[in-house]
Amino acid sequence: MSGERTGGCLCGAVRFVATDVPDKAGICHCEMCRRWTGSALIGVTVPTGSITWSGEVLRVMQTSAWAERAFCGKCGSGLYFSVTLENEWYGNTEVPVGIFDDPNGFEITNEIYIDHKPDSYAFEGQAGRRLLTRAECVEKFGVLEGGGPED
Repeated sequence: MSGERTGGCLCGAVRFVATDVPDKAGICHCEMCRRWTGSALIGVTVPTGSITWSGEVLRVMQTSAWAERAFCGKCGSGLYFSVTLENEWYGNTEVPVGIFDDPNGFEITNEIYIDHKPDSYAFEGQAGRRLLTRAECVEKFGVLEGGGPED
């Protein structure tokens, strides 16, 4: 665990303090994450209850039958992804590494939807990283079936 970290959106209208932040991060190449971030989502899974958000322009959008994404209503920065369906993944929030005030010190341990990654970029250091295809993600996280634009 990295302990406490702070961060916020591009314009500073939304800020957060998070405790119990792990030092492990993951990358998602699914279509929704790519469209939300403009590239791959590089995120850290933080217990939802350990994040305190401040600012009056935090906007939340249900983006599938099982998850929501939040953004700043002023500058549009993506702030988090969270499972809303009560299941084994409920209670965690995926926070993009780039919105932490200090985005250093995270180790990327997995990449999902690797078969949907555009050929225009690649991340180095894949040795030892767990790589999952879309089919493997659907098998592991069955909630994904029928929940997004790719289904």
